[in-house]
Amino acid sequence: MNGRQLITMANQIGGFFASMPDHTQALADIASHIRRSWEPRMRRQILAMLDTPEAESMSEIVREALQAHRATLTPPQ
Repeated sequence: MNGRQLITMANQIGGFFASMPDHTQALADIASHIRRSWEPRMRRQILAMLDTPEAESMSEIVREALQAHRATLTPPQ
């Protein structure tokens, strides 16, 4: 899948959870949604993009969620 499409999808998820009053819970919910709904190769791809300039197009809440929950989002090999 195209990296820009993944970022767009992640930003839409982040936009939904951004209005939650509990920021920590919002981060966990974003990660949980991605873990449950995205296939492993999609998760690998977006996590790899965290370490590239492409990460700048991710919303702040998405970057935060991916970084905070990277270990649980990383699929087994």
